[in-house]
Amino acid sequence: MALSNTSPKPPMTVSPSEAAPASVKTVFAPRRIGVMLLVAIPLALLISIDSQTTFPIWLARTVIIGTAALAAFGIAESTPARLPKWLRRSVFQLLALAVAIPIATYAAYWITVGGDPAFPANPKRALGFVQLSVGGIFFGVWIGLGAMRRQRDARVHAQLLAFERERRELERQAVEARTQLLRSQIQPHFLFNTLANIQALVEAGSPQAPQVLASLIAYLKAAVPQLDETASTLAREIDLARAYLELMRMRMPDRLRFTLNVEPAVLSMRCPPMTLLTLVENAVRHGIDPAEDGGEIDVIVRREGRDVLIRVEDSGVGPGASTAGNGTGLKALRERLALVFGDAAALRLFERHPHGFTVEVQFPAEAH
Repeated sequence: MALSNTSPKPPMTVSPSEAAPASVKTVFAPRRIGVMLLVAIPLALLISIDSQTTFPIWLARTVIIGTAALAAFGIAESTPARLPKWLRRSVFQLLALAVAIPIATYAAYWITVGGDPAFPANPKRALGFVQLSVGGIFFGVWIGLGAMRRQRDARVHAQLLAFERERRELERQAVEARTQLLRSQIQPHFLFNTLANIQALVEAGSPQAPQVLASLIAYLKAAVPQLDETASTLAREIDLARAYLELMRMRMPDRLRFTLNVEPAVLSMRCPPMTLLTLVENAVRHGIDPAEDGGEIDVIVRREGRDVLIRVEDSGVGPGASTAGNGTGLKALRERLALVFGDAAALRLFERHPHGFTVEVQFPAEAH
């Protein structure tokens, strides 16, 4: 089976200090406007206490200054121009605030007094201009630093989430690639064993050879497509196992007997492809086939609490004359179960008395 050579692209690393372009909605976000008003209203109230100018005028001035500060901060944040290496984006935003606030203060006075504020001729008005400018720069820089810190934390959090998604995707691809590799090991292992059975019948001149070959072709039409699938159901697994056992019984009609005991409730449960077939083939090859008198295979599939339990018992030669626990099929199946279910799955082998093997597979019951 060919594995894809396409490798996932590495995640793009973005420095948390680099600001992403901000939209108008971000510049004048409700949170930012709310913070601006929380500063503008108390500041206007504080300055108006010892001033002949009414509170509404001071409030209009502070709101104008705050709005301009938001715009300057946002424009500096979202400008697409590449800044010099010595100028960080955060410093550029603070400089934009420091420059914009005095200009906005002058504009606020121009609007509220209806023309040129004439600061040299009005010392109290000039003092108000200084108070608003200094207070605006102080609070603006303080609020700007807090906003940039929140932005940095948000970018770092978003980057961590992106890295985590990338890591999970890479893990998923690694599991899928490993599972495909293990299935590619099982596929020739199974097919070669089955073809060897047909060869034995042909060499022996058995009249059952054509019938067995026809059954094999029908079986492979159903089985081979599942070799490349990543998920199956217990119903399909049981159908495959039954077809395989019927095929093997044609080959040795006097030496193989089998029973299938399956709870109907488990038929729709998820099952890794070729799981039951691997267990059954292992029992035939390492248990029944080497035994002079053959034996019996009992397949039991049922719910066990929150898990599915698959048990395959054979009365074959047993561990003394078999390597059933060390075959390629069971080793690959154990790895596949670990990749799909992790520690929640188990594969166990037991010796039967007076002879034979019992192999159990247990994994979480999940609807397909």
